[in-house]
Amino acid sequence: MRNSAVFVPHFHWDREWYEPFQVFRHRLVTALDTVLETAEADPDFRFTVDGQMAAIEDYLEMRPENRARVSALVSEGRLAIGPWLILLDEFLCSGETIVRNLQLGWAAAQELGGAMSIGYLPDMFGHIAQMPQILARAGIGHAALWRGVPGSVAGHAFRWRAPDGSEVRTEFLFDGYDNGLDVLLVPDRIRRALGEYAQMTAERWGGDPVLAMAGTDHNAPDPHLAAWLRQASSAERAITVATLEEYIREHVRDEVSEVVTGELRSHVRGNILPGVLSVRLGLKQRMAVAERTIDHAERMNALWTRRDDAPFLALAWHKIIESTAHDSVVGSGTDETCDQVAARLAEAAQTARAVRDAALAEPAARVPGDGFLVANPLPWERTALVEVDVMVPREESALVSTAADGSTHPVQLISQAPTVLSDERLDASQLERVLRRIHRRELFGRLIDHYDIAPGSLVFHLAEAPAGPFDLLTLRREVAAAAAAHPGEWRVRTLTEARATALVPVDVPAGGLTSFRVTAGGRSGVPATAHLAPATATADTVANGLVKVAVADDGTLDMTGADGTVLSGVGRLVDGGDRGDSYNYAPPARDVLVSEPTKITVRLLESGPLRSRMLVTRVYDWPAALCHDRDLRSGHTVQTPVDTLVEVRAGEPFVRLSTSFLNQSADHRLRLHVPLPQPVDTSASAGQFAVTGRGLTAEGGWGEFPIPTFPASSFVSAGPATVLLDHTGEYELVDGGRALAITLLRAIGSISVNIHPLRDEPAASEIAAPGAQDLGMRIESRFAIVPSAAGWQGANAVALAEEFRNDALVARGTAPSTGPLPPATSGIRVDGRDVHVSSIRRVTDDARGTGTEVRLAAMSDTASNVGITGGFTEATTVDLLGRPVSRPEPVRGRLDLVLGPWEIRTVVLR
Repeated sequence: MRNSAVFVPHFHWDREWYEPFQVFRHRLVTALDTVLETAEADPDFRFTVDGQMAAIEDYLEMRPENRARVSALVSEGRLAIGPWLILLDEFLCSGETIVRNLQLGWAAAQELGGAMSIGYLPDMFGHIAQMPQILARAGIGHAALWRGVPGSVAGHAFRWRAPDGSEVRTEFLFDGYDNGLDVLLVPDRIRRALGEYAQMTAERWGGDPVLAMAGTDHNAPDPHLAAWLRQASSAERAITVATLEEYIREHVRDEVSEVVTGELRSHVRGNILPGVLSVRLGLKQRMAVAERTIDHAERMNALWTRRDDAPFLALAWHKIIESTAHDSVVGSGTDETCDQVAARLAEAAQTARAVRDAALAEPAARVPGDGFLVANPLPWERTALVEVDVMVPREESALVSTAADGSTHPVQLISQAPTVLSDERLDASQLERVLRRIHRRELFGRLIDHYDIAPGSLVFHLAEAPAGPFDLLTLRREVAAAAAAHPGEWRVRTLTEARATALVPVDVPAGGLTSFRVTAGGRSGVPATAHLAPATATADTVANGLVKVAVADDGTLDMTGADGTVLSGVGRLVDGGDRGDSYNYAPPARDVLVSEPTKITVRLLESGPLRSRMLVTRVYDWPAALCHDRDLRSGHTVQTPVDTLVEVRAGEPFVRLSTSFLNQSADHRLRLHVPLPQPVDTSASAGQFAVTGRGLTAEGGWGEFPIPTFPASSFVSAGPATVLLDHTGEYELVDGGRALAITLLRAIGSISVNIHPLRDEPAASEIAAPGAQDLGMRIESRFAIVPSAAGWQGANAVALAEEFRNDALVARGTAPSTGPLPPATSGIRVDGRDVHVSSIRRVTDDARGTGTEVRLAAMSDTASNVGITGGFTEATTVDLLGRPVSRPEPVRGRLDLVLGPWEIRTVVLR
């Protein structure tokens, strides 16, 4: 064993990167043509297709006639495919997206003969803590990877342990996924080169054969590779050609002593390129929107319609997963590549939105047209605030919402629409032109309720829900006759009902539906609800009885939580230069930091009782760019107003913040600081089925400075400050742990730079990416702050993050107006603290029929008691590929489970 070597022919295929997808696909087809021809000509040849089915799917779309050839090689074990659909960036998508990636990849590989049962992760920029559990719960016992492994690992393999205790044996590609190429540079000297490499790395291999990964980016191996290796093989050093799965299954020991627990984000043996977390903000936001929309679509489709929209959901998921590729959502590609990723994510969200809206249309058909349907995507009851367009009564009275059970809530008007939409004077001969604006009954986006014709006057009265019939042909005849009878000037007016946008509190059941209508009545100034204290405001403060916010003289915010915790100076903005690239931030040698505004204004927008808002505008003089030598910011500055919308809602223990500005500066990084009352040395962020703790430093040792910037998906917490996030982003504990910094923008102009002060080697070619500067773009960020001395667990941050991210869904009723409102209806309810419900969707089994799948994750280091309630009589626990594991017994429509610390559990209810 010690004197042997196993060569694994493969390629690494970035689906899109410094060239767009179709350009790379053209190369892919040529490369896989070569692979098939080589394999069919040489029985010793093996090939591993990079662990991702996307390469095979993309190939067969162009070469459908070769499907049988591919399947034959897979069935023979000479072509290893899957298990992923795409090689993803693990930190820039949700845990649920990672599971679906594995499911789709596994299913596609099975159709062609079977998936490689190895979690192959060769080029990701670090790895999430729960990946071992995801693989293990899909029945995969091995992984293989390169980046992020800590320096403590001395061998070529280790046991990678997830927070729940799950483990997979992990092959450490310590010299990268192309370590065999140098050995192959001179074909007739392979034996000598291999001997030298084996000697140099002998301590890594122990008694196992050398693994030589024979491949690189975007190239098939030489067709003569197997022949070269046969020639180089000898009795002293046997050489075998294998797939990666064959190497692990047949040539190495399963017993490995070294254990690594949790995420892999060390820089010690390879660059992890952490700057991708914050470059091209728009892609991260689009990913979050797409994931959130398809999650809502699946939940609504599972619970409220029998319509089979599975093909649309599958299409949306495929586009999302394609976009998670480690050179896609990260934003490290060219501008045209990133434009394609953005468009793909938009398509995914649009497809999912269509499914969501179609599902809600069915229950909305039972709600009167003067009412609204509200759906709760979260599996617990909540009081949600929704915005709706309502008619304002002529008489002076407050508006109230009324539910089906007769309960009422006051309504807060937040804007009022004009009632005169047009007022024109024109000659009678031109009246026909006005009628051309009418499309059946629609005019100005509303419907014609009735009209008045008098000599020289035509008035249209519009309504959202017209009361009587309307005949366009009759109108045309009447207008033509009136115009002929009364030539000369006419006045044409279009009037609509007095309408306003109203904020309405709605009590919605767990995962359920309710409805309401808004009518005149009640008294102004009453509390928001019986159980919620009202939101209030003064000229420079907003409060709701749980949190209070005051604007300080410098435009930052002083926040007080329900337990008396005070966070001062929240929202301080610090802007500095960035001479790095899409992969790594780098400050100029002579940086200029701008943190003090030149002008501050505060404007009260809303004063309750349901929502209070104020707008803080700070004006900054930011340098326009870097100087020519890129080590100093320009003396030319651009005056940039930054708006911060500060909002509190009745009943919410957090402060909502939104920042917005027009970016007119290049080569800079903007961060928002949350100062902490006392220095801290640890932080914790939530994402991908875990809450991961981190310190003030990162492990270095390769050629990349270990800047301690880290990913956060749904929230990040440090000391008494917890920040709820709208999308995955980047954070850092700064000033010796005295502040939490959230990156709002990193604007750079190149994919990679050859000379980088914080990275020794280029990450790619130095290709211009002017779109990554985001010049002329409005940069908007949304998050919330929870001041709580109890930290993220005491503040119930897992649930608060879900409520912050997931608004209730609203649809206008379509049944005849003035009818009775349907009663509220519950859906799937999940009880359990610190439990994340990752997915609720419809699944179909040929043997057992249709069911509702619920995926749970315990976000705690202690066991979690979970109860699931809904209209079901049986339950099946399944693994992450949907295969049955056990059959727990529900009792009277309720299933009680105990989840272990950090456990992922999936159940199907019928």
